[in-house]
Amino acid sequence: MTGLFVTFEGVDGVGKTTQAALLEQWLRDAGREVVRTREPGGTEVGERIRDIVLHHRGHVDPRAEALLYAADRAHHIATVVQPALERGGVVIQDRYLDSSVAYQGAGRVLDADDVRRLSLWATEGLLPDVTVLLDLDEADARRRLDADDKPFDRLEAEKADFHARVRAAFLRLAEAEPERFLVVDAAQPVEWIAELVRVRVTERLA
Repeated sequence: MTGLFVTFEGVDGVGKTTQAALLEQWLRDAGREVVRTREPGGTEVGERIRDIVLHHRGHVDPRAEALLYAADRAHHIATVVQPALERGGVVIQDRYLDSSVAYQGAGRVLDADDVRRLSLWATEGLLPDVTVLLDLDEADARRRLDADDKPFDRLEAEKADFHARVRAAFLRLAEAEPERFLVVDAAQPVEWIAELVRVRVTERLA
């Protein structure tokens, strides 16, 4: 059995949680071990970091924010993701290092290469086998978030130009690594998207 690392990326509101849940169920029905997790979070340490980076009411310096995400990622990969992959499991993860490059690099206007190098060092170079980028115009994504009627976290509450930079950064990342990324129009029907994801995952499992 070969382990597989699948991540879901995109601006907030594109449907990552929905698609991750559908993929998880499909794989479990096929008899695969699945570990579904998220960043920040996924461990007790990670949940504490998540509370700081997403819900802290005061200012967090952008470099400190990037370091906190990297700290969460290092612990998460070492204690959750890598052991699951070594067992032959499929890890389905909501966000990974591409989010740091997009949000802290482009969104916070830090050096994207520095942010990526930091994450690669933290994870000993681990990259996903498949990264599903659910792409949606940031204004449409914001309307979805508004419809949920939930309080925004620190990143969701950022202005439109922040989210436009983040979306553009995700698309540049996908263009640079087409063999890893599957870019999907998140405005399409949920089941249509899920089928595209299943096809790509099946190809990589084979």
